[in-house]
Amino acid sequence: MSYITKPKVSHPKLPRNQLGLTARDYEGTVSTLCAGCGHDSVTSALIQAIFELDIEPHMLAKMSGIGCSSKTPAYFVSQSHGFNSVHGRMPSVTTGANAARADLTYVGVSGDGDSLSIGMGQFAHVIRRNLNMCYIIENNGVYGLTKGQYSASADVGSVAKKGPPNKQMPIDPVSTAIGLGATYIARSFSGDKQQLIPLIKGAISHQGFALIDVISPCVTFNDHEGSTKSYSYTRQNYHHVIDADFVPPAEEIKAEYDEGSAMPVELHDGSKIVFRKVDKDYDPTSRAAAFSYLRSSENAGEIITGLLYIDNETGDMHDLSGSVDQPLAKLPFEELNPGSEKLASLMGRYR
Repeated sequence: MSYITKPKVSHPKLPRNQLGLTARDYEGTVSTLCAGCGHDSVTSALIQAIFELDIEPHMLAKMSGIGCSSKTPAYFVSQSHGFNSVHGRMPSVTTGANAARADLTYVGVSGDGDSLSIGMGQFAHVIRRNLNMCYIIENNGVYGLTKGQYSASADVGSVAKKGPPNKQMPIDPVSTAIGLGATYIARSFSGDKQQLIPLIKGAISHQGFALIDVISPCVTFNDHEGSTKSYSYTRQNYHHVIDADFVPPAEEIKAEYDEGSAMPVELHDGSKIVFRKVDKDYDPTSRAAAFSYLRSSENAGEIITGLLYIDNETGDMHDLSGSVDQPLAKLPFEELNPGSEKLASLMGRYR
């Protein structure tokens, strides 16, 4: 995969944050994703959120697995740390990095295939440990990098380019996260930066595991009848999916709507999905109420967006483990080495 570096030229009057940096300083390489891909809108929101949070680039660690979504970290904050892991293993790599350097800010970008299929076990345990990280799922319902096979979030009845309709029940990452005990759970739409940027800022600032499920339209494999994951939801006419060897340029889909209101969004293939933002009076501190609300909205054919649940009382992995405040990677060898007698005593407990 080739990378094209953006020119380091910016307008002298661009706003600067408390570090004296502009939003341009938080950009990465030029995107190689299809024109109009919702993932690029997520990248734009990430750049703006990190810029507004005044995060020093070298104190940010970007993590990813495999898939279209996992290319995203290359497109923002080029002067930060980064690790592109194997398929579905981003949570364990991030856990190890966080264990050694808890002072860094961790942003993981994954996809519905990377997190809900091969990586489902790791996704569950990173929530269980309440790892202090922002975990973004760019959810489009397909494996876009390998020509549009169904992912685990594809709805029953979805129609792919070839083959029979999907008959397997989808995995909803938001409902799953509620059941597994995540302490910050949100859902948004890639084209709604007005909502997405504050949610990302809240997720990064949260002390613990923060999940944002972002419905992100795929311009190439979005012809899935009945899907609520960025494909056809209320279809009137059948359209053949675009051939994979040529993707016509398309505009990124954008939408703005008020709290508590519903908004039908027309996708690239002419189909529509319906988003509803949580009302300003919605209480996100009840796990049971959040789960019930999600179920009722799903039955009504709507995708609920906004901050769905938050828990600021549960400690993160380091609090639960009782680790020291100083990053383990910075501790001197003398403090890390218990000595032969202490080690023998510890091992004796298992004999």
